[in-house]
Order: sequence, then structure tokens, then C-alpha cells
Amino acid sequence: MKSVHLLWQCVLILLISNIAIQADEPPNIVYIVADDLGWKDVGFHGAQDIKTPNLDKLAAGGVRLEQFYAQSLCTQSRAAIMTGRYPWRYGLQTIVIPSKGTYGLAFDERTLPEILRDTGYQTSMIGKWHLGHADRNFWPRQRGFDYHYGAVLGEIDYFTHDAHGVVDWQRDNKALKEEGYVTELLGADAVKLITNYDEKKPLFLYLAFTAPHAPYQAPAKYVDRFKNIEDETRRTYAGMVSCLDDQIGEVIKALEKKGMMDNTLIVFHSDNGGTRDARLTGEGTVKTVPCDNGPLKGGKGTLFEGGTRVPAFCYWPGKIKAGTECNELMHVVDILPTFASLAGASTDKCKALDGLNVWPAIQAGKDSGREEIVYNIEPFRGAVRQGDWKLIWTTLLPGKVELYNIASDPNETKNVAADQPELVAKLKGRIEALAQESVKPLFFGAASEAVFSGVFGPAPIPTDEGSATSEP
Repeated sequence: MKSVHLLWQCVLILLISNIAIQADEPPNIVYIVADDLGWKDVGFHGAQDIKTPNLDKLAAGGVRLEQFYAQSLCTQSRAAIMTGRYPWRYGLQTIVIPSKGTYGLAFDERTLPEILRDTGYQTSMIGKWHLGHADRNFWPRQRGFDYHYGAVLGEIDYFTHDAHGVVDWQRDNKALKEEGYVTELLGADAVKLITNYDEKKPLFLYLAFTAPHAPYQAPAKYVDRFKNIEDETRRTYAGMVSCLDDQIGEVIKALEKKGMMDNTLIVFHSDNGGTRDARLTGEGTVKTVPCDNGPLKGGKGTLFEGGTRVPAFCYWPGKIKAGTECNELMHVVDILPTFASLAGASTDKCKALDGLNVWPAIQAGKDSGREEIVYNIEPFRGAVRQGDWKLIWTTLLPGKVELYNIASDPNETKNVAADQPELVAKLKGRIEALAQESVKPLFFGAASEAVFSGVFGPAPIPTDEGSATSEP
């Protein structure tokens, strides 16, 4: 009788252990990044003329990250995402990699997909890279992704998939000749990948849409949804955002149909704030600037909140309480350590991280542990926030120092630097110290030849002797 009782105890222990193991099973991660999306260009931040029902539903069903920061430009944010380190540590802090740029993300930086792949994840990237294109070794497949479909440049035509006459469209390092609108193609490929996913490994999908970055182009069926918008550029931009929202909706449907939602974390944010300066819309020209950052000051390329605080949320049914809002400080450098922690992955082989594991703040509203945001450190400007206080220091003549209390003045309307000399001195000292740690911007070195010969010429993308078919 005692032996039977002991047997049942053993069975019970095994069952409990199995449940515990299942509970700690690494989640699938679907990481969606929009491009140049304005703070107020989504319904969950009050957009009235642009409709984003799928994004709004996800935001309402998860946690909105209301103080989530990115870098002010594309390459910078994507580098921070991939490394968990600020881009001024490895030379990607100034401008973006231009079409003629021959440099990229340093090879001695360990990347997020490398970390996850070593832990057993299937790592897939669909969309825009913009971390180096002239050397094939900079490309996604060479930096930790098992699969890549999309573009490596920063900007391409949405219908012809080219930049300056060079087609930038590929699958797994092979050039593609394929028709279609970029946003729809990326969404369809994500759906196909999820549908065919074999579930033997946890999935990490980095879905980096090019929308709604310039050039402002959209199929007529999307533009026609917004006939009430008078401005032509804003109307097209709205169509681009609407298409983006539709494709994200299709991805969610695919996850649900595959039965993956219970163990899939979905993270969404923009790579930087919406463009408010026509000179920063892209390599072409525009009639008007279409993005709306609401009350936030500035936009893409600036160190103000409008250029760096971005719409963001996390969604995971059963793991994240629906309808919650998190106002803890977070930055894109936090993505790598947070995902690594959820995956049970080690970051020991990484250089010293700037990012923190902010999952306790996301899931349970706890302190994120982040007291400081470094907006950027460049030879001609820098900005840092400690607690509620933010200092922007422009060193180009004439120089300027701006101090704002983001808690009481989130829209940066009142510069109080003259009233707080000791605080200004402290934060300037911090910027100086960080500048001592930074490296020379690669844009000033390897890209200088491109500047003087014309930055926006044909892109130096390695090509194969032939093109791949549209099938994997």
C-alpha cells in the first residue's frame, strides 16, 4: 500500500514539474516596427482622420507604453534594437546610412537574433534592414537571421522596389523580381511564414515595415478611404497607415488560425517620431509634411519628444492585463535584454549593455529600473533625461542649452535652463562624460566621400549573377 502511495506521489511530482516546464516555455515573439509613424497617427493616441482599428484593438487588449523612446532617426534606432547598446558607442549616431554609404553595424557587436538563435529560436526578418548594404556581410542573414525577405536600404519605391534605379528586393540574399505594393508583400510573407511554421522551435519574427516612410505612395483603394482629407500628401499617408494596419490585422488572424496566440508576445512601436521637417522625409521632395505628433514638440531628426517618444504597446493574452497603461521610462535598447530574459537566453557574450530587462514593468507595472534616457550623443549636440529633467545641448555656434521638466511640461514649451544653473551643469557634465565614451561617427569618415560625390546616387548593393524566383 505504501508503494502505491509513493508511486502516486511520484506521478504527481512529475505532473507538477511538467506544468512548471510548460509555464516557462519560451514564447514566440512577433516584433513589429513601423517607420516614421507619428505619435498621433494612430487611433489609440487620438487620430481622428486616420483609422487604425487593428492597432487600436491590440493596444486596448494589452499595455500601452506611454514613455517608450527610440532614437530620432532610422539607422540609429535599428542599431539600438539589434545591440541593446546606444549607437554612439559604435559610430552610428549621426544621420542614417545613405544610399552610397559603404559602412554598417560593426561586426564585433553581437545581435539580438544571434542571441535568440543560439537559444533555439527560429529567427526570421521580414522588411527593412538599414544597417549596412554595400557589403553582404552586413546583411540580415549574416547577422543572425535564418530568413530574410525585404530590403536592405533605408528607402525604396513602394511599387518598383528600387532606389536610384537599383532594385533592392530580395529573399535570403538573392535578388527578386516581384510585382506588388511593398506593405502588402511584407504582410503576405509574414502570414505565409506563420502559416507554414513547424512549431519545433520558438519563433522570433522581426517584421519591420517600411510604411509610412516616404516616398508617400499607396494603392488607390487605400487612398480612396480618406476622401475627406483635403491635403493630398496627408491623404496618401493615411492610406499607407491604413494598409499597414490591415496587414498587421492579417498577421494576427494567421497567429490565431495557427493557434499560437496563447504563447506569443506581440510588440509594436515606431522607429522614430513622425517627420515634421520636409528635409527629413526622405530622398525625394514632398509638397507638405503629413505626419502628426500631436502636442509633442518637434519630429524625426530632432531630440525633442516628437522625434523620440513613439507610439508603442505590448500584447500577450493571459500574460499582460488588457487595457493597462505603463508610464515607466523605456528605450529601444531595452528590447534586447527584455527579449533575451523571456527567451532564457544569455547576454554574456555581448559588450556591456545599455538596455535593461523591463518585462516586470510591462507585465506587472513595476519600476522599469530606468532612471536615464540618453537621446543621443553627437559632436554637435547631445541630450539626456534623468528622472523628470531633460537637457538638450546644441554645441554648434550659436550654441543653445534647453532644460525641460517632462513631468510638468511634456510638450517642452518652457525652457527653464536659466532658472536651474546647478542642474544644467550636472546634466552637461553627464553629456560630456558620455561624449568621452563615444566613438567618431562613421558618417564623418567612410561616408564623407559619398557626401562630396553626391550621397543619393545609385546604391552599391552586391548583386548575384541572376535573380531568384519569388518562391523561397
